[in-house]
Amino acid sequence: MHIELTDNIKRRTRTNGRFRYLVIAGSVITVIPIFLIVGNLAVKGYRQINLAFFTQPAPDTFQAMMAASAGEIIPGGIANGLTGSLLMVLLASLFAIPLGLMTGIYIYENSTKKYAQFIRSLTEILQGVPSIILGIIAYLWIVKNITRGYSALAGSVSLTIMMLPLIIRSTEETMRMIPISIREAAFALGTPYYKMIYKILIPVSFSGLATGVLLALSRILGETAPLMLTALGSPAISFDVTRPVSAVPLLIWDFYNDPNMVSLVWSASLFLMVFVLSMNLMARSVASKHKYI
Repeated sequence: MHIELTDNIKRRTRTNGRFRYLVIAGSVITVIPIFLIVGNLAVKGYRQINLAFFTQPAPDTFQAMMAASAGEIIPGGIANGLTGSLLMVLLASLFAIPLGLMTGIYIYENSTKKYAQFIRSLTEILQGVPSIILGIIAYLWIVKNITRGYSALAGSVSLTIMMLPLIIRSTEETMRMIPISIREAAFALGTPYYKMIYKILIPVSFSGLATGVLLALSRILGETAPLMLTALGSPAISFDVTRPVSAVPLLIWDFYNDPNMVSLVWSASLFLMVFVLSMNLMARSVASKHKYI
């Protein structure tokens, strides 16, 4: 009996060891392509990163061709795309974050009502809609009927529609994680319903809410298709929400279609990747300092 038990322990130990090595090998295989992509971007994109890259608009084809033929760094940068992206993301955040948080809280507080269930179903459907379809919706709604042309406002509306499902679902799931005893304690102390929400539930769930907003922002920062149908792009720096503006993803697409600007493709992609990564790290740091649940 003792010998049989010892053999079983040895067999399980060998199986656990093999499985551990299998998991490690799978992790290494998964991580290697990421390092290859990041390394390739860094090696091919660092040459164009300078002060002008952030302060000057994109060059035209002639300027890029002359610089490429002389073996020099292409003049200009992505300032027009950078300002356009920040403008549209800011507008989309102003629209989507309050609306998404309020909708998510409403669905959680009224989860058994048919209207809340309908909104939840609609949110799930909207989350799976391709971004190009959302761009078409914003084009027909804003470009054709409101602004009568391509604009930063139309682009921000398409990004808002993309952000809403993620914020709503993450808000609802975060609220479900809050212990019911917190709500009961607040009501026992005579706290009004509205104060219980914005002074207790929201601060307690700050880390989860911040994560949902982060995921939504990370998704829209790299979107190109809806902006091609709404913001269109612009060679100049513009802060007019009623006029066409560019964006970093739109510039990457424009650079890709011009063989003289291939270097700027790598540099703009490197910047976009580093920017999203930095935002993720900062948001994680902020969320960890306010982690209550």
